[in-house]
Amino acid sequence: MIFGTQKANTAAISINGKVIPVHKIIPEGCIGYLPQEPFLPNTMKVRDIIPLYYSGDEQDKLFYSPRIDKIANTRVGKLSMGELRYFELLLIGHLPHQFLMLDEPFSMIEPLYKDLIKDFLKKLKTQKGIIITDHYYDDVLSVTNRKLLLKDGQLININDRNDLIAHGYLPSEKL
Repeated sequence: MIFGTQKANTAAISINGKVIPVHKIIPEGCIGYLPQEPFLPNTMKVRDIIPLYYSGDEQDKLFYSPRIDKIANTRVGKLSMGELRYFELLLIGHLPHQFLMLDEPFSMIEPLYKDLIKDFLKKLKTQKGIIITDHYYDDVLSVTNRKLLLKDGQLININDRNDLIAHGYLPSEKL
């Protein structure tokens, strides 16, 4: 609803006690969003996309991020899913937004890039509020401070894998 893909009857958003009109959430840079589907143009090279988002020292943060030098001259359409997701997350994660919403950041990602994404999120969560939606529960459990399961319209606090089993999200290990 925040991003306008679904309509609500009413809406109220408060960040740090300040009510933010819904139509100002994205333009005022409150929440950065990483969609589940890739959003970068397939024909552009990684090195040409970074200056579209950042300049000066901010560019350097991306260019000197782990493994970016290996993909800098590659067109987005030629990146593996892990390379692409990692690069998209770097672009979104370095924006000045206070909060990030990440939709399926671990989906279909090879292990090398999963580890890079986890390391980046662990650092990033000390500076920003992050909401992750993902079915790769082990990855989510490893990087989050607070875990919630949405089931039957209710939010359930989750501490570990056993809670996911107890609430019917995962099968019992006795199968």
